Amino acid sequence: MTIENRNGEAEEKKGLSFIELGVIGDLEQGKNGGRLQTRFPPEPNGYLHIGHAKAICLDFGLAAKYGGTCNLRFDDTNPVKEEVEYVDSIMEDIRWLGFQWANVYYASDYFPQLWDFAVRLIKEGKAYIDEQTSEEIARQKGTTTLPGIESPYRNRPWSESLTLFERMNTGEIPEGKMVLRAKIDMASPNMHFRDPIIYRVVNHPHHRTGTTWKAYPMYDFAHGESDYFEGVTHSWCTLEFVPHRPLYDFFIDWLKEGKDLDDNRPRQTEFNKLNLSYILLSKRNLLLLVKEGLVQGWDDPRMPTLCGFRRRGYSPESIRNFVDKIGYTTYDALNDFALLESAVREDLNTRATRVSGVVNPVKLVITNYPEGEEEGTEEILEAVNNPEDPSAGTHPIRFGRELWIEREDFMEDAPKKFFRLTPGREVRLKNAYIVKCTGCTKDADGNVTEIQCEYDPETKSGLPGANRPVKITIHWVSCKYGVPAEVRMYDRLWTTENPRDALADLQERTNCSTLEAMKQLMNPDSLRVLPNCYVEEYVTQLPPMSYLQFQRIGYFNIDKDSTPDKPVFNRTVGLRDTWGKLNQK
Repeated sequence: MTIENRNGEAEEKKGLSFIELGVIGDLEQGKNGGRLQTRFPPEPNGYLHIGHAKAICLDFGLAAKYGGTCNLRFDDTNPVKEEVEYVDSIMEDIRWLGFQWANVYYASDYFPQLWDFAVRLIKEGKAYIDEQTSEEIARQKGTTTLPGIESPYRNRPWSESLTLFERMNTGEIPEGKMVLRAKIDMASPNMHFRDPIIYRVVNHPHHRTGTTWKAYPMYDFAHGESDYFEGVTHSWCTLEFVPHRPLYDFFIDWLKEGKDLDDNRPRQTEFNKLNLSYILLSKRNLLLLVKEGLVQGWDDPRMPTLCGFRRRGYSPESIRNFVDKIGYTTYDALNDFALLESAVREDLNTRATRVSGVVNPVKLVITNYPEGEEEGTEEILEAVNNPEDPSAGTHPIRFGRELWIEREDFMEDAPKKFFRLTPGREVRLKNAYIVKCTGCTKDADGNVTEIQCEYDPETKSGLPGANRPVKITIHWVSCKYGVPAEVRMYDRLWTTENPRDALADLQERTNCSTLEAMKQLMNPDSLRVLPNCYVEEYVTQLPPMSYLQFQRIGYFNIDKDSTPDKPVFNRTVGLRDTWGKLNQK
């Protein structure tokens, strides 16, 4: 069976997610007047992480695909944790992923309507002020097998509740002293219906409304109504909101005073979270990492935040492609982080500029190559920028008598299957000549300080002699023109596959704090700084955040700390998966 997207193109239904099929069905049936309107509703209490990318791609992606509208709405109902910094960063991350909202809204835009709705419920006997403590309320709610017990304040006169509700917003009521609860059903099998709290006191300035409000709506009360006020047709949430959905619909029915909404209501559908191995996605724990200095800010390249991945060198396309591959289901699963890295490699292979960078240098001297630049012996060679993209062109590189090569590319007493430099063996220097190793020089401790080779001038790349077969090609950087650089080798922040469960288990067994548990589970080798590296001079002409491949080493990008005279590079990902191999041993 085929359908048409907004471009009028036929598309097979087979392989589409259950959410997309639901959208197609709703549009075909003309629900909500044939409209599609979604929203991405983050709370501005931290930076977005990779888990949010899944929701962003869904909310914005399907709206765009089927000619709908997606708005950005900040769920700013908890002023204690919310800041303008987070609002700005969320907007930046959404744009970076390649999406643009139609409108920007805030839950705080609807505080007056929500207040009026709450007042109406009080007057109708559907809400009351409860002065029990939070512990007392929790106890009298009962259990999944036992019904709850009615609050002693449940049947207080509505006028008394209304007076107290108004006092909650004057600043005279301390936090925790009283709350407004909806009067629903204390025996409901759905615990969320047992007189849920819908307003509480928060005596803290709001990032938008200042001190205008002291009584703030709870998420379950504000979310569905905000969707309705905006005209949202499809509200997509993660699986933990499945038991909340009946309450979501219930409050909307109350809002419309029993009128039949029929096909004109927001429709909540739940999907699985994005869970990745070796990743911790709790914003509370991520904030702790930042505040305690265990990482270097929200955009530390080891962080699972979108700005962290951006700084590390991930492309937005690679993240979107990864989300498409894992899809949307109705059950949670732990995805292998290697799948994300594979998507990054696949994308960067098509866009990264190939350059030479030597991270563990040792000097190579070509003894039969003419000395002295003044004699014209510094050659200008051409290097292909990206073999996957002919339109990317080439860039010049300088070749000379003295070069930096990787220390690992030489071995004095090499085993039979070592095909790199060793006395008597030939290798090709990338984009240059075939050279034959003739020996090496060592210091007093036996460390190799210099390698000697002879080159064959007839084997220059592009000449007929270049076709002479050799086992391997190695990369190099000119000693005279290479630029000193710092390279930051990033790896996974956690040593355990499931850090969330490992943290909980460690705290339960040892009674240690979350911070102490984190310190024990963090990978001590998640960052290695290599200060004495060399890159070809062409790289210094490229702007920060450029996507690069250091040939034979991995994918890198230029960090924001970089300067033309001291560039800094972050390793994005290796050329192949090494963690998977380690885990198989």
